[in-house]
Amino acid sequence: MKIAEALAQRQWYVVDAQGKVLGRMASEIAKILRGKNKPIFTPNADAGDFVIVINARGVKLTGKKLQKKVYYRHTEYPGGIRERTAEKMLEEKPEDLILLAVKGMLPKNRLSRRLVTKLKVYAGPEHPHEAQKPQPLAIEA
Repeated sequence: MKIAEALAQRQWYVVDAQGKVLGRMASEIAKILRGKNKPIFTPNADAGDFVIVINARGVKLTGKKLQKKVYYRHTEYPGGIRERTAEKMLEEKPEDLILLAVKGMLPKNRLSRRLVTKLKVYAGPEHPHEAQKPQPLAIEA
């Protein structure tokens, strides 16, 4: 365990995504998950906090991104490429929309795979983390 990880005081924050722009919100969440808002930030250590995102269904995308932004995945079978627009993703799995946006803003290494587990995203206004006493986090629209 690294020194920064041992010294890190983990906090829980709750973010209401209703009416927030996806990219701006995701970059703020990525900073908090990484621990860049703390004086003990170290690039190779997990000193970040937990983030709960509620009302993921109410997130906004600017411009024509709802119709033109496409998310790809592959089934690992030949010819198994699947694509889905942001609009369809927002209807079916709004949690994945925010998760992919935040994950794309984290470094591509083993540490980021650990950091993304501290992000909890829910489509509605309820979440099961009341026991952790999360503090509201103000992110500007």
